[in-house]
Amino acid sequence: MSSLQSNASVSRKPGAQPRRSSLLRLSGGALIALIALAALIAFVAVPRLSNDYWLSAILIPFLVLSLAGLGLNLVTGYAGQLSLGSAAFMSVGAYATYNLLVRAPALPLAVDLLLGGLITAAVGALFGLPSLRIKGFYLIVSTLAAQFLVEWIFTRVSWFSNNDGSGVLSAPTLSAFGLKIATPAARYLLVLSVVAVVFAMAFSLVRSELGRRWMAVRDMDTAARVIGIPVGRTKLLAFALSSFVLGIAGALWAFAYLGTVEPHGFDLNLSFQVLFIIIIGGMGSIGGNFLGAAFIVLLPILLSHAAGALASVGIEAGQLQNLQKILFGTLIIVFLIKEPDGLARLVQTARNRLRDWPLRA
Repeated sequence: MSSLQSNASVSRKPGAQPRRSSLLRLSGGALIALIALAALIAFVAVPRLSNDYWLSAILIPFLVLSLAGLGLNLVTGYAGQLSLGSAAFMSVGAYATYNLLVRAPALPLAVDLLLGGLITAAVGALFGLPSLRIKGFYLIVSTLAAQFLVEWIFTRVSWFSNNDGSGVLSAPTLSAFGLKIATPAARYLLVLSVVAVVFAMAFSLVRSELGRRWMAVRDMDTAARVIGIPVGRTKLLAFALSSFVLGIAGALWAFAYLGTVEPHGFDLNLSFQVLFIIIIGGMGSIGGNFLGAAFIVLLPILLSHAAGALASVGIEAGQLQNLQKILFGTLIIVFLIKEPDGLARLVQTARNRLRDWPLRA
């Protein structure tokens, strides 16, 4: 997989000053007003105007998958460590948070999510140990082993399921600040709040010294070691922080979307979905996670609405799932060859051209 390239530079005339991004060129007041408007729309307008179907079946999985994509992007897009165990770490976060809710009901929900993420971070660092010795395809295989091992443990060891023999646990009713989180709108606001906080932290993290170390290790770990970067510690931190985010995403996936906690809800297909999100959206891009998740969530819906038109060309309704897999596979190949940085780079290029259009005219 290709590493993240530097942001596309805007063509300039000789002697012209470098152009700053449109976001950075906004004044402090305008930027605050833009953020406040976006928050007002997301937190107030959307839950009031959207119906239960849009909230439960589209917006909540879109937000959770965006968060999962962010988790994988930290370790793969920024640190360059390939992983195919995203769903396994999500399941660890879901089961850890479930046991905290059941066995320590006095703890606030925010603390449960935080501790569930920390437990997942420890598990992720453990499975990240092979990255100290191996890389590439062999690292993918080692993280893939986590997928099957974690699922086997949660299936065989009944303690994690609170000794429930059914194997499918109903998610407990969530509450925060004395208010029950039972309606689709309440679950949407919970997920949106967590996603907003985690993305804000990740935005600052990838621009910190640790983020620069990740990118140095990703581009050439030998050179990073020569200039004094502790490569082993940097890789393990990438796995730990990635798993932390994935653990929180897994808890939200189980409690706010599925409504159940079960190993088969975090199967290998989910790991591939998260991988497709960062390939299609853009590896090494914060905003690309939203673009990739939107594509993953909306494509099946668009295909179902186009079932009538597809039937006229000989594609039956039962073949839509196969068609979806074909489209995903084709797009993965196209993006890896033509645009390794995904939809995020295409959006950035279009924005730059639109911004420079008056100058060219």
